[in-house]
Amino acid sequence: MPLDEIARRAGVGPGTLYRHFPAKESLFEAVVQHRLAGLAEHARSLRLAADPGAALLEFVDRLVLEAAPKRDLVDALTSAGVEVGPAVTAASAALRDEAGELLRRAQRADAIRADIGTSELMALISGMLVALQPGGARRADPQLVLNVIRDGLRPAPRGSG
Repeated sequence: MPLDEIARRAGVGPGTLYRHFPAKESLFEAVVQHRLAGLAEHARSLRLAADPGAALLEFVDRLVLEAAPKRDLVDALTSAGVEVGPAVTAASAALRDEAGELLRRAQRADAIRADIGTSELMALISGMLVALQPGGARRADPQLVLNVIRDGLRPAPRGSG
């Protein structure tokens, strides 16, 4: 979509849009950076939740359900097929840091399995996002996929395994 059309739909003049975003790529980066920062802020707000395991799972749910239908967020999070600037890179790193903090908190509470780290958690989320992207002929049920991931994140019951 041309920037002039984006400006029209946003109810601003093309000059206003071009002053802030000289190219469509800059607008894309600003939108993605804003979405990632919002997700990181949500994760940060969950740090003091009474139930650290539930907080991590809530964060994973929101991240997946918000990002799965939006190709731009998937690409930014998985670094697939898009060049991102420093603002998006920084926002993505902040999101990853917040996810790691939630994971460690949940692990300290014995609510999440102890043998995974932030890299594994983000790989699970990234893979899930890629698999749930719109456009596939047989798109998976996001809620079912989330339920399976949630079950896999929980520690095995004592005495099993």
